[in-house]
Amino acid sequence: MTYTKYSASGNDFIISHSFLEKDFSQDAIKLCNRTEGIGADGFVVLIPTNDADFKWLFYNSDGSDAAMCGNATRACAHYAFNNGLASNKMQFLTGAGKIESIVNGNIVETQMTKPVVLKEEFEQEGFTWYLIDTGVPHLVTIVDDLEKYDHDLCAKMRYEHNANVNFAKIEDGKIFVRTYERGVEGETLACGTGMVACFIRANNLGLVKDTTYVYPKSNEELTLSLKNGNLFFKGAVKKVFVTEI
Repeated sequence: MTYTKYSASGNDFIISHSFLEKDFSQDAIKLCNRTEGIGADGFVVLIPTNDADFKWLFYNSDGSDAAMCGNATRACAHYAFNNGLASNKMQFLTGAGKIESIVNGNIVETQMTKPVVLKEEFEQEGFTWYLIDTGVPHLVTIVDDLEKYDHDLCAKMRYEHNANVNFAKIEDGKIFVRTYERGVEGETLACGTGMVACFIRANNLGLVKDTTYVYPKSNEELTLSLKNGNLFFKGAVKKVFVTEI
């Protein structure tokens, strides 16, 4: 098969397409291995569907499924357009529902799924948390210093709440985020659904406007917007290389 590696804000993915829908979890484990494979945070296979331009099968690097991944939606949209699977305005199915994306050069804007608040703010381990599903569940805490991010604490919270864990800092109306991601089981350079979760929390608290810049650990600039009740996530993606295995 032919595989394409993409980077979206430092979140990296291996993408391919197939006419067959099957379990690619073992392929994901092998391909995402950073010492013996290509190396990536996730593996995505695009397959045909009658309900949209295409459907994705998304796997974390450990082979587990994920319903949604914001950065992957942008990378997949770019891949689909450049491989003739869709026009630059497309719809595709994820485990979290139908996604709409627009490709403009290397900039891709995706309309995200409707968020669902799972638990209003609560106190634990000395932090105030907020649990929201933005395609996958995310814990969010807003801090004054991102150095308060703690791997062991994140791992504990991740398993206790079965959610990704985000530390967010608000500065000059912008959001800076660090994320511990399920499936990767560690900090990632960027997590799209995590940035969306942090944006929703900060916006609800009146800390940021309806359109703001968000910076993950990779420090790439992304834009999050709330328009007529809909969430939009925009930023650049990079096609790294294509290989055959």
